[in-house]
Amino acid sequence: MAGMMKAEWLALGDACPVRLLLDRIGDRWSVLVLTELDPGVRRFSELRRSIPDISQRMLTQTLRSLETDGFISRTVFPTVPPRVDYELTDLGRSLMVPLGGLIDWVKANDATVRGARRQPTTMPGEPASSRPTMAAAG
Repeated sequence: MAGMMKAEWLALGDACPVRLLLDRIGDRWSVLVLTELDPGVRRFSELRRSIPDISQRMLTQTLRSLETDGFISRTVFPTVPPRVDYELTDLGRSLMVPLGGLIDWVKANDATVRGARRQPTTMPGEPASSRPTMAAAG
């Protein structure tokens, strides 16, 4: 939060630029699409095949949002059928630097985070024995 005090960022509420950016890239598909475009130009069909769980509608919506925010560019070639290429813009490539760091951090810490999720939690001041625990499935 360089340049602004934490209280100033919090006072911005929904207009906070950090919150707005995280809302964009924090959805289910944006990081995957950006990562797929990192090596270079990709066609829609290539993106669709490389992200098998995404529907055509959701891929289209995600690509439009990323284009609107300036992270990717879309080039339509007047062929039959039309060819559409997508690639990262300079802004998108600059985002891949910190995003790549986050991805590396996730790879290094995924097992630890998953292990922590399996641990029962207690609220401050609450005895550990008062929280219900999940029985092992079996």
